[in-house]
Amino acid sequence: MALKFLRALMPKEERFIEHFAAHAQCIADAAVALAAMMQAPTAEREACFTKVCAIESKADGIAKETLVALHRAFITPFDRSDIHALTTALDDAVDLIEDVAQHATLYKIDTFGPRMLEFAAMIEKSALLLVQLIPLLTDINRNVSQINSLCEQVGKLESEGDRVLRLALSELIAEKPDTIGFIGKKEVYDLLETVTDRCDDVADLIEGIVLDHV
Repeated sequence: MALKFLRALMPKEERFIEHFAAHAQCIADAAVALAAMMQAPTAEREACFTKVCAIESKADGIAKETLVALHRAFITPFDRSDIHALTTALDDAVDLIEDVAQHATLYKIDTFGPRMLEFAAMIEKSALLLVQLIPLLTDINRNVSQINSLCEQVGKLESEGDRVLRLALSELIAEKPDTIGFIGKKEVYDLLETVTDRCDDVADLIEGIVLDHV
């Protein structure tokens, strides 16, 4: 209780929340670029892949800025371990989207089925919810209801991702692809589902921060 009171009185480095919001926007932008890559003609996919990589590089820069700020800050808007964990989860989500693009390129996946496009859209929805959610952390007590609602929506998308993964793998097995084709598509599906997990991890961390402040 004393720590909460001290934090309320001390000046805060509010740019942390700006960094988190920019990081979440990178997830959304990367999801859009990935979906474009999946739908692009073969000749245009390299350019889409390059865009995904550029977004991932931008996200890495945001993560580095956040962690440097964390090291330098005297007082933070919430617990340092939460800031570190949130930064890591956001960065992991963008890294995993790049991994999807890399694996699709490595395994020379020519056709991206509707389940893959569904996952890309689901990731974008999750990211846009995080983009809405993170600025609300500037006033947790006032925004607690909205924060919890948005976190719940992210959680529902993660559960939907589990369902889509099971369906996608069942359909993949039914196609009876060659071994390399099966491995490649399965790895892509697994990575896509893991991105939804990371977005949910972000929401879970935010819910934990809320519990510490209300």
